Amino acid sequence: MAAIDFPDDLIALERSAWTEIQEGRLTVPTALAVHEALAAFTKESGESRYDVEMALKRRVRHPEPEAA
Repeated sequence: MAAIDFPDDLIALERSAWTEIQEGRLTVPTALAVHEALAAFTKESGESRYDVEMALKRRVRHPEPEAA
């Protein structure tokens, strides 16, 4: 699967959700915002929702180290 070019707002939403998850305070509005943005992105891109969601989580939760 090719790398997915995520919009900055979708990455920011997933980062917010991940922070809330780690702090034990994920809210329904945050989860819903991520869900809706992800659904819109997959509809527009034609990519598999599963592939997009897994790639987004991987990018936010396990970022690759920046090149020196």
